Amino acid sequence: MVINEISTFVKRLGFRNVLFVKVTCKCGTYGWGESGLSSREFAVAGVISHFEQFLIGRDAQNVAALWQEMYRSQYFEGGRVLSAAIAAIDIALYDILGKKLNVPIYQLLGGKQRNKVPLFATVTAPLDDNIVKPCLSLQEKGWTHIRLTTGLHGDINKTTVYDTRKELANAARAIIQVRKALGTDIKLGIDFHHRLSVAETKSFLQRLPDGVLDYIEEPIRAESPDSYLQIRSSCNTSFAIGEEFTSKWAFYPFLKNQLIDLARIDICNAGGFTEAMKIASLCETLYIDMMPHNPLSPLCTLATAQFCAAIPNLDSLEWLPYGDETSLYSELFSKMPQTEGPFLQLSDAPGLGIDINEDALRKLPFDYWEAPRLAKPDGSYTNW
Repeated sequence: MVINEISTFVKRLGFRNVLFVKVTCKCGTYGWGESGLSSREFAVAGVISHFEQFLIGRDAQNVAALWQEMYRSQYFEGGRVLSAAIAAIDIALYDILGKKLNVPIYQLLGGKQRNKVPLFATVTAPLDDNIVKPCLSLQEKGWTHIRLTTGLHGDINKTTVYDTRKELANAARAIIQVRKALGTDIKLGIDFHHRLSVAETKSFLQRLPDGVLDYIEEPIRAESPDSYLQIRSSCNTSFAIGEEFTSKWAFYPFLKNQLIDLARIDICNAGGFTEAMKIASLCETLYIDMMPHNPLSPLCTLATAQFCAAIPNLDSLEWLPYGDETSLYSELFSKMPQTEGPFLQLSDAPGLGIDINEDALRKLPFDYWEAPRLAKPDGSYTNW
């Protein structure tokens, strides 16, 4: 299983760009991987080109050893760009190995712990008096875990004003209304996309009665564990964080200080299967469940499902309805993720269980994409 070629594709798919990697062996077997560093894909593609120089001619079966070499072969190891590049290649190598052995990847990870993967739904609607309706609709369809968002997502063509005080008031009212309508059986969270400060997070949580919110996701940026410690000292709401972390070393200080209750790992950024399984084991030692981030293509979804199948400590997987992009995805991918209510079905197909139509992929355009820009009322920049 000698690696013969590594091809990188940066293309526009849906509302933003994607990066796929195809690793092909001399015997003709190939595997696909995906990177999740959205809007900075060419930085990742550049790292993959560097890795290609020493990966060609190597045995694709030695996945863990190749991971170590990719991570440690430069003096300045680590970081999001390098980890995203490693993730794409690592996922592709597992795809190759699964195809060779004619087994799904979860068998390579120890076998499946479950027959289907529990999902959670996200409601992106504005946090106003109409927010209850889509939540009730999901509940009626059998969903038991619903996450709200900021309700204001910006515009890529112009700067959007985000008035934090106003939006926090809206969010608190909306969550109380939703909880009252749904009852206590539904797991309910909100994702603030790291837009808040420590004081703003405390202010928001103090507005909510006990038991209304099951978890708050990414209220602040993740560079400072000490900042999360400040929030933890004044609240008992669970934290769902980790989608920005790209290694076990990044997770460790947050786990050590009891700052993660639900681990939002992204395997397309956190080094692929090789590193993700270690992070899941680290979380398992502290009885912390994984709640993987899943914002990309169907390939990312099915790769993450393989991970979810194999770990014992799974909460649920983020479900991203593909909506208007279904026709394009159907042309590009050999298989779409299949759901049964709030569960993702597991396939027993070899490898990832999905292939990409390379001819269709090559025809896709590329356009630079930037995340929407948000500003405070005074005009200063804030996080999207």
